[in-house]
Amino acid sequence: MAQDRVEAVERALTVLEVFDSPRDAFALAELAEATGFYKSTLLRLLGSLARFDYVQRGEDGRWRLGGSPARLARRHGPSRHLAARVQPWLDRLAAETGETAALLTTHSGEAECRLAALPEASLRHDLRPGSRWPVERDDDPRPLLPGGSMACVALPTGPEELPLWLSLSGPAGRLSTDMARRALETARAALDDDPRTEEP
Repeated sequence: MAQDRVEAVERALTVLEVFDSPRDAFALAELAEATGFYKSTLLRLLGSLARFDYVQRGEDGRWRLGGSPARLARRHGPSRHLAARVQPWLDRLAAETGETAALLTTHSGEAECRLAALPEASLRHDLRPGSRWPVERDDDPRPLLPGGSMACVALPTGPEELPLWLSLSGPAGRLSTDMARRALETARAALDDDPRTEEP
C-alpha cells in the first residue's frame, strides 16, 4: 500500500538492483542511465549505501557492490546447512591436532572467519566466527600471525560463490605444515565424498 512505501529506500534499492548484472562496476553516468535518477540524487543514495558497505567506490571512480550484500546472504539456509556439515569436521580437526580449526572466506581484500573450533590448549590462535582481517589477495586468507602459522586448503565452490578454505592455525612450530595439510586434505576429501555435503 502507498502508506507503506518509503521513497528514499525504494530509490536506494533501485540502485542496488542495477548491480544484478554480469558487470562488476558502473560509472556514475551509467547508473544514472540505468535508474533514471539525477546524478546529484545518485550521489546522495550511493553515499548512504557506501556508509553501510552496500557499495564501494574504487580508485577508478566506478561503483561496485560492497561486502554487506554477501554478508547478509550468508545468513540464509545454505549457510546453516554448510555449518551443519563442516562444524563437526572442525571440531574433529581441533581435537586431533590441538590447533584452531576454522572455515574462512575472502571478499574485496578482507578475510572472515565463518566457523571455528578451538583446542583445549591455553596457548592457541583465539579465532572466532566473525573475526576479520585485511588480505593482500583474495586467493590467500592467511593473516599475519607473529609467532604463529596457518595452513589452508580450498574447498570447491561454484562460480557465483565466495571462496572457502579449511584452516589450521596455532603457535609456530607446534604443528608442522605437512601434518596440518594432511589433516586438512583428509577433512576436505571426506566432505567431498559425503552426500550430505550437497547444497539443498
